[in-house]
Amino acid sequence: MKKLLISAVLLLMCVIGVRAEEQQKFSPEKFQADLEQYITTEAGLTNDEAVKFFPLYREMQQKQRVVYNKIHELFKLPHDEASCKRAIQRRDQLEIELKQIAQTYHNKFLRVIPASKVIGTIIAEDKFHRRAFRNFGQHNRAPKK
Repeated sequence: MKKLLISAVLLLMCVIGVRAEEQQKFSPEKFQADLEQYITTEAGLTNDEAVKFFPLYREMQQKQRVVYNKIHELFKLPHDEASCKRAIQRRDQLEIELKQIAQTYHNKFLRVIPASKVIGTIIAEDKFHRRAFRNFGQHNRAPKK
């Protein structure tokens, strides 16, 4: 009886451990859906506004992702003084490019939703990402069993 009880407890602990691990895996699709729902709610977008806004928003994100990947690649270069200088200068150019993409899309957003909601989407996106990074940091600091 004791062995059966111990086996059952161990099995339960294993199942709970596997479930907890599955829940912590990052899903880009879920992250995007959560982000869009958060923006919709926080900015007060109607269904019609969301339908017009999010295709442009996803397009902007896609273009920004290309630039972010280029920035990330810069720091895989050799670390001699000359290459470091070039990496810094290139990063500055790419960060300007990111701002230009944002500016272009902010103007497109203004054509499909009111300015008050555009600013609401910008604020909501910032809040969502800060919260996501904070939560991610808390999960990574949790003691591993």
